[in-house]
Amino acid sequence: MRFEQRLRDGIRSGAVVLAFRRWKRSQVVPGHRYRTGIDMVEVEAVDIVEPSAVDEAQAREAGYASADELLADLRGDPGLPVYRIRLRRIDGPDPRDELAASASLTEADVAALDARLARMDQASSRGPWTGAVLALIAEQPGTVSTVLAETLGWERQDFKLHVRRLKELGLTLSLEVGYRLSPRGESYLHYLRTR
Repeated sequence: MRFEQRLRDGIRSGAVVLAFRRWKRSQVVPGHRYRTGIDMVEVEAVDIVEPSAVDEAQAREAGYASADELLADLRGDPGLPVYRIRLRRIDGPDPRDELAASASLTEADVAALDARLARMDQASSRGPWTGAVLALIAEQPGTVSTVLAETLGWERQDFKLHVRRLKELGLTLSLEVGYRLSPRGESYLHYLRTR
């Protein structure tokens, strides 16, 4: 689920606890946590609703002045179902950031990362890519993703999706421009190069 700026700001202030989307099928799961780009949120409930059932109170909970304004702002094919998503902001740090900050790796940590990255490499149509992307980011921190993607002969969006998977493991950090390895990523790459 993408969180547009209006929604991110509303979640942060506590003014927004609902979101509405037109989807073929739900893109979120109740009980799961998601990153807005600023905060973590938990999806408490997901329901399909008739557009005519969206009332003024729900519109205000979604950050709109009226139901008409909310419905006019819905994107996508009008024939698709409308999903109402109840959100709850999670206080506290992003667990991914805490993981990334940990520079010390145990043998069990390394083994778990080895196994996870091997599965990612095996499942990819690109073949083994995780080590190459980690090394590239280590060699060119702060480099725009377009340049990094071209270095590998990839499309920019595909490259960014792959880096996001490494970030989920706490191995990379996003910068204003480009990426860098996290302390955890640096430790893991050092281990790869010395074993």
